[in-house]
Amino acid sequence: MGSVFGRLFRIATWGESHGPSVGVVIDGCPPRLPMDVDAIQHQLDRRRPGQSRITTQRKESETVEVLSGVFEGKTLGTPIALLVRNEDPRSGAYKDFQHIYRPSHADFTYDAKYGFRTWQGGGRASARETVGRVAAGAVAEQVLAGEWGVEIVAYVSRIHEIAAHKIPETISRETVDENIVRCPDSEAAERMIERIDRARRDGESVGGVIECVVRNAPVGLGNPVFDRLDADLAKAMLSIPATKGFEIGSGFEGSMLEGSAHNDPFVMQDGKPSTIRNYSGGTQGGISNGQEIRFRVAFKPTATISKEQETISDRGESVTLAAKGRHDPCVVPRAVPIVEAMTALVLADHALLQRGQCGHVPTLDDFPWLDGDA
Repeated sequence: MGSVFGRLFRIATWGESHGPSVGVVIDGCPPRLPMDVDAIQHQLDRRRPGQSRITTQRKESETVEVLSGVFEGKTLGTPIALLVRNEDPRSGAYKDFQHIYRPSHADFTYDAKYGFRTWQGGGRASARETVGRVAAGAVAEQVLAGEWGVEIVAYVSRIHEIAAHKIPETISRETVDENIVRCPDSEAAERMIERIDRARRDGESVGGVIECVVRNAPVGLGNPVFDRLDADLAKAMLSIPATKGFEIGSGFEGSMLEGSAHNDPFVMQDGKPSTIRNYSGGTQGGISNGQEIRFRVAFKPTATISKEQETISDRGESVTLAAKGRHDPCVVPRAVPIVEAMTALVLADHALLQRGQCGHVPTLDDFPWLDGDA
């Protein structure tokens, strides 16, 4: 069903934004792998609310509890259950509009689908649900890093009309986290923070774009034709609340180039095949080619704003809504670890699928003709 993701590395998230807790069950994680709970907590800390003035002021410690699947610091191969308790929901802030369909929220569609919904926060449609994804993604990252040396780094490249241009060639999460907007271009970051502050003061919200880079991605991940790696990445990203767009490699701008300008010729670099431009974004034919995987995810402005808006109630009455509660004027900075988590979940699943189908996960060192054997 809709709360389950993956095939071999499989997760099921559970819980509502204003329920007692949220969490995830991971099934299919290989056994005997070292498991660092502090690394899981670190990623949850990067996602948690109340971490800066440009985020919602809901106070949650996001303390993770490992309920099963890990013993003496190693995975058992059995389901891993991770739980985070909700500590500061304040559900009463939503009582006044429990019968109102908030613009651009899932209130109407949940009522239409189920005939019933929780009006306390956003329920399963809330970004609070992503706690389980981030926890599971932190586990997947440890699998990827330990087995194949994969590194995943996401960062904010645009807030509203302000774009980052001075991006270092090599960035790390430490670099990204040097400012509260998580943009590695320090000059652009200052203007982004000012723009988010202005949106909050005006009772407004703004959106933006996150770019993600995957280094040391194995070769051969992805299957034709419906299980392409880029297609699964797109599904993963568009499942994140508030996402409205996905593009990989050259993306939409590539449509404005001619074939000779867009094609990625191969050359030998350091004794290994490499593409010149990587306009493909690290995949060709839906299969990873060993180059950096690069993609971008667009996020809409936060739907909850304090400005008055016209809408209707669940009885069909016209009403004026001025939302209350604690909300992000821009969700993009807190979505960075969510993008990283969903990337890790897709790659871990595909790596295990590749190993199961072909017996191993290849690297560029595995091509026999590189040693003159073919």
